[in-house]
Order: sequence, then structure tokens, then C-alpha cells
Amino acid sequence: MDKLEALKSFVQVVESAGFAAAGRQLGLSRSVVNKHVQRLEDELGAQLLRRSTRSVTLTGTGEGFYRRALSLLADYEDAVNAVRELQDEPTGDLRINAPMSFGTLHLSTLVADFCAANPHLRVELVLNDRFVDPLEEGFDITLRIGEVPVSTSLVVQEIAPSNMVVCASPTYLQTHAEPATLQDLKRHRCLHYGYQASGSNWRLQVAGRIQAVPINCVMWSNNGQVLRDAAIAGNGIVLLPTFIVGDALQNGQLRTVLVDTPPVPTSLLALYPRHRHLSTKVRLFVQALSARFNERPYWDLVS
Repeated sequence: MDKLEALKSFVQVVESAGFAAAGRQLGLSRSVVNKHVQRLEDELGAQLLRRSTRSVTLTGTGEGFYRRALSLLADYEDAVNAVRELQDEPTGDLRINAPMSFGTLHLSTLVADFCAANPHLRVELVLNDRFVDPLEEGFDITLRIGEVPVSTSLVVQEIAPSNMVVCASPTYLQTHAEPATLQDLKRHRCLHYGYQASGSNWRLQVAGRIQAVPINCVMWSNNGQVLRDAAIAGNGIVLLPTFIVGDALQNGQLRTVLVDTPPVPTSLLALYPRHRHLSTKVRLFVQALSARFNERPYWDLVS
């Protein structure tokens, strides 16, 4: 007996509530479907279905077996799809969402290289700084920096660290003097990043504990590159991730300050829907991200 076909027949009888209807769904005759289920019951030594002239219902044993049969068939389909995708070149659409600054500074080359390596994929890259749930908004993968809401429907994979620094231009520090303590931030010109609203505190690590430190905010923006440029121009002290200010730190346009009380580190995270089998296109893109932005990403090498 083909056990896989017998399982399929049994499950379809349950879902179609009859042998004839199951046969139509499977492209088999009623008698063949009945034979599959009968042989399955004979092998198990248990009655799975109650048959009458009007209905077909599960027995108590059949209910438990039906749940297991569904799981077994799903595992089989999963395994088949996994093998097929390993053999097949990824095709179709890959929809990616990422933060604005990170996307413009670091994803353009990676995505171009990924497209060249996978010519049958069509990639859509959407950039914004709000949280985007890939399930709700139809993205295959979302990249985010820092904390994200917990969801059992999403896989959250850390791609790389995203360190933060407090920094200012040499010109600003010559004019205003370098802050020596956290309290000095209330007397300095501070440039603050925020997505939806301006803020008056920076989260810094003090003796191993996170502390909300009051600042004197003279400029607020929801774009980190704008604040980086303002800091380079000598407009004040800024707290930003190294993926935005790494180059400016390397070439001397900016200098780190308050190194003994650093900002709270974050991570670059990849979020994608939790499926039994990860699609080839998402798997390959996650691999490309991990290869390009690893445990010590290049923006930290220059900072």
C-alpha cells in the first residue's frame, strides 16, 4: 500500500465529509478512496471513520490520527519544497523594507550586487524609519535597528551590532570645550534624533546601568544624516549610530566624547514571517546581509 496516498485519501475524506467528494478532489474513484482508507484502518488495527448512508465522521481514535496525518503531510510538502528550492534559482519578487539612513548608506551596493547574482528576482526596496510588520504590510523581510515588538509570527535574526557614539566636530569642541561629565550636556548644544517627537534625554550607560541623561536639545530631526551633517558643521554634539558617523570619525570630521559613559548598543535585525520552510530568496538575502555586515561591521572598523 502506498501509505502517503492512503494518508492523503483519509485526510481528504475528513475534509470533504465523504468518499465521493474526496475522490473528486483527488481525481480518484470513490471505490479507490474507500480502499485506501480501509487498508489504512486494517494496518492500524483501528477504526478511524464512522460510516453511514448519510455521513462520515471521525472516531475518537480517528480524531487523533487526523491531526497527526495533517502534520505528516505538511512535513512532507515542506521537505519537497525545500529540495525544489535548493535546486531552483530564486525567482519572483523580493520586497524589502529598511531604515532610511541605513538603506541609503549601506544597502544600495548590497542590493545591486544581490540583483546581479540573482537576475530572475525582482527586488523592491522601500525605506522609512517607522516599524514595519512584514506580515501586515506584505514585505518578505524588514530590517530594523534596535528593539522591535515581540511576535510569535516573526523570526527576528540579529545580523550585526549597531554601536552608538556621542560625538562632535573639533571646531565645536574648540569653541565650547569638551564635556567632562554627563551634567555638562545640559550646558552644550545637543542635536537629537527621534522618529515621531523631539526628546530631552539620551540613554547612556553609567557604571553598568542605563540612565536617561537630560540634554539641552537645540535641534531635532527624524533623519540621522541631517544631524550628522549639522554636527560636522559645528552646530553641536550628537548621539548617532556608527553606521552613520563612522566615516566622519575616521577622517577627523567628528570626535567621540564621553567615552566612559557610552550609549546603549543596539543591533541590526532582520525580521521575516515565521514559516515552516524559509523561502530561497529570503534565505539568500539574509546570507548576503550576514556576509556583508558581520560581527564587526566595516563601519565600526573606521570608528
